[in-house]
Amino acid sequence: MILTFLFLTFGFLTPWVPRAHAQSITDRLSGSPKVPWQISADTVDYDAASTTYHARGNVIIEKQATRLVADSVSFNQKAMTAVADGHVVMTVGDDILTGGRVELNLDQETGVVHDGTVFLKENHFYIHGERIEKTGKDTYRAEKGSITSCDGDQPDWVITGRKLKVTIDGYGTATHAVLRARDVPVLYTPYLLFPAKTKRQTGLLLPEAGVSTRWGFNWDQPLFWAISDNTDATLYTQYMQKRGTKIGLEYRYALTDRSFGAIKADGLQDRQVDDGTPEETQQWGYPGDAYDRPNTDRYWLRAKVDQELPWGAKAQLDLDIVSDQDYLTEWKDGYSGFNETRDYFLEAFGRDLDPYDENTRTNRLNVNRNWSRYSLNGSLLWNDNVIKRRWEETDDTLQQLPVIEFDSVKQQAFGTGVYWDLDSEYTYYYREDGDQGHRTDLYPRAYLPLKWKNYLSVEPSVGWRQTAWVMDRQEDDSLDRSTYRQIYDARLDLSTEFSRIMGSPVGSIDRIRHRIKPRVVYEYIPDQDQSDLPFFTDLDRIGEKNLVTYSLTNTFTSRTATAVRPTPATGVGSIFAKKNRLTDRVQASPSGLVPFDYHRFCRFYVEQSYDITAARNDRPEPFSDIFGELEFNFGRYLYVDSNSSYNTYDNNFSSHSIGAAIADRRGDRLLMTHSYKKDDYESISGALSVKLTSRLTVRGEYERNLQTQRDISKGIGFLYKAQCWAVDFFYGREGEDNQFLFSIDLMGIGGFGE
Repeated sequence: MILTFLFLTFGFLTPWVPRAHAQSITDRLSGSPKVPWQISADTVDYDAASTTYHARGNVIIEKQATRLVADSVSFNQKAMTAVADGHVVMTVGDDILTGGRVELNLDQETGVVHDGTVFLKENHFYIHGERIEKTGKDTYRAEKGSITSCDGDQPDWVITGRKLKVTIDGYGTATHAVLRARDVPVLYTPYLLFPAKTKRQTGLLLPEAGVSTRWGFNWDQPLFWAISDNTDATLYTQYMQKRGTKIGLEYRYALTDRSFGAIKADGLQDRQVDDGTPEETQQWGYPGDAYDRPNTDRYWLRAKVDQELPWGAKAQLDLDIVSDQDYLTEWKDGYSGFNETRDYFLEAFGRDLDPYDENTRTNRLNVNRNWSRYSLNGSLLWNDNVIKRRWEETDDTLQQLPVIEFDSVKQQAFGTGVYWDLDSEYTYYYREDGDQGHRTDLYPRAYLPLKWKNYLSVEPSVGWRQTAWVMDRQEDDSLDRSTYRQIYDARLDLSTEFSRIMGSPVGSIDRIRHRIKPRVVYEYIPDQDQSDLPFFTDLDRIGEKNLVTYSLTNTFTSRTATAVRPTPATGVGSIFAKKNRLTDRVQASPSGLVPFDYHRFCRFYVEQSYDITAARNDRPEPFSDIFGELEFNFGRYLYVDSNSSYNTYDNNFSSHSIGAAIADRRGDRLLMTHSYKKDDYESISGALSVKLTSRLTVRGEYERNLQTQRDISKGIGFLYKAQCWAVDFFYGREGEDNQFLFSIDLMGIGGFGE
C-alpha cells in the first residue's frame, strides 16, 4: 500500500528539473498543475549521461498526507527506477514505512525495502523483514519476516516465518511460522494462514469453541461470503463430539433501505434422543418437560423480510418453524443460536421472536397500506404448535387465514365537536381438527372531548360493536350456522395535568420538569348472554363491565443543551449491521446544532380499579390489586425498571418484577433481576463484571429458581485484554451441563480456543 504511493510520488516528479547551486532549497514541481509536490534537499543535481537526478542531504518530498524523508534519493528517468537511501521514512496518512534502503521500479509498480518495517494503521499491522518486496499492486513478500499488531520494540506477541506473503484486503501466509510471546516460542506450524482484511469480503470468521457435558468438544466455524454489495451469506459448521455436526446457512439481502430480508436455517441428525427414561431425559432432554424427544431430525427455519410494494404498500414476512420443543433450549446461545438471532432480528427489523421455550411459533405474512387517517392490513397467520404437530394425534391449533383489517384513526366529524374512529375486521378461522368459520367485526366509536379551562379534560365516548359468524364446520350441531351479535359500551375519561419547572442540582442539566397527571376512567358494558355463539378468541365472549379505574402518573424530564449526535441507521444499514457493516445517520438542524436535549429520567405510575358490579353482587373483593410501575433512567450509569401488583386484601404482593443495571466510569457493571408471581414462580438472576485493572476484568453470572430452591445457571470467568491480544476464560453450569470456554484473540489476526 505504501509502496504504491511511492510509485505515485515519483510518477508526479517526472520530469525532475534541477536548479544550479541548490543549497537548502525548496523546489515546487508542477509536472501536473493538479498534483503539486514539495521537494526539499541540501543539493539537487542531474547526471545527463545516465539521465539520473540526485537529491542529497535531508531530502523531504511531500504532498498533503504523503511524506518521504531520506538521506538521498536518485531517480533514473529513462529506466523509471528510483532509490532512496539512509534513514528512509515514508508516511501515507497513518501508514508508515521505514527502512535503510528502498528500490522502486515505477513501470512495473514493484519495489524492495531493505531492513524495513511497514505499519498498516487500519488493521494495526507491523510487518518486519530483512527484505520486504512489493510483488504486485496489493501483494507483499518478506524474507525472515515477522508480523504483529503490538506496539513497541519488544511486542507481546509476534509471528515469525522464513517467508511471509501478505495480500492487502485478503490473507497472509507464513512458512515455518512460530508464535512467540515476548521472546519465548509457544507454537510452531509449518504453514499459517491469517486474515489481512480491512473491507467486507469473503473469508473465514473467528470460530467459537468449547467443551460441555451435553456436546463434548465442539467447534463452530463460520464462513462468510460477500456475494455482492447488497447480498451476503454465512455458512456455519458446528461440530459436536457427542451429537454430530450441525450445518447452518444465513442469507441476507438489501435491495433498498425499505426492502431487505434475512433467512436463516440450521439442522442436524442428532446422535442422541430423549426416549422418556430417567437416564436419557436427564442427559439428553430437559427434566420437567411433559413430552419426550424421540426424533433425531432436528432443525430451525426462521426469516424476516420487509418489502416495498406498488401504490405505497408494504409487505412483511415472519417465519419461525422448529423441529421439536427442546431445540431452542438446546441451542439458545452461539452464532446461530436463539439469542443471537433474536437480537439481530430486533436490531434490523424491529420485530421479535416468540420466547425460546414457547411451543407455538408465530408465522405471518402481512401486507399493509397506510394513509393519513386510514389503514388497511391483510395477514395470513399460521401458529405452528410443534407439540401437536409432532406428538399428538389431533391438532386444534387456531389459524387465521386470512385476517383483513380496515381501521381509521380518531378524527373530527364534519367540523363538529364530535370525533370518531373505526376498527373493522374479517377473519377466517381454520383448524385441522375443530371448528372452522368466518367472523366479521365492525366497531365504530364516537367521542365528545370537552375541556374546562386548563384544569380538567372530560371525554365521554360510546362504541357499538356488531359481529357476525358463518360457520363451515362446528362440533356442536345444535348451534346455528349463521349468528349475529351487537353490543354497545360506554366510557368516560376525566384527567387533568399540572407541572412545575425547577432548577437542577446537577450542573450539566439546565432545567427539570415535574409533570403530574391524575386520571379517572369509567367503563360500562352491559351483561349479555353469548353462550350460543361460536368461540375462537376472547372477542367472541365480551364480559360485563362496570368499572372505575383511577391512576396517577408522575414524570421527571431534564433539559440539557447539547450538540448533534449520530443515530443508528435502519433498513440497509442495520440489515448489514454485523461484521462491521453498520451505517450511521446524523439528524441535525440546519445550523448543525440541536438547542436542547430532553430526557425523561423518572416515571412513576400507579392505578387501581373498583368493580361496581362485584360490589353490588356482594363479591368479597371489588377492588383490584394496586398496580405500579417505576422507571429510573440515568443514562449509562443507572437504569431501574420495576412493576408490581399489591393485593390490599391479603396485604401481600401478587406479583412483582424488578431489573436494574448499574455501571461506573471505570467499566464495572452490575445487572440484577427479580421476578415473582404468587403460587407460580419466583426467580433471581444477576451478572457482575468488575474491571480490576485497565486490562483485567472478572465476571460472574447467576440465576436461581427461588420456588424450587434450585440453581438454573451459574458461571464465572475473566477477560485479560492487552493492547494487542486478549485471553477470555469462562466456566458455566446449566442444569447438569458443564461448559468450559477458553479463547485467545490476537488483535488484527483473529483467535482460537476451546
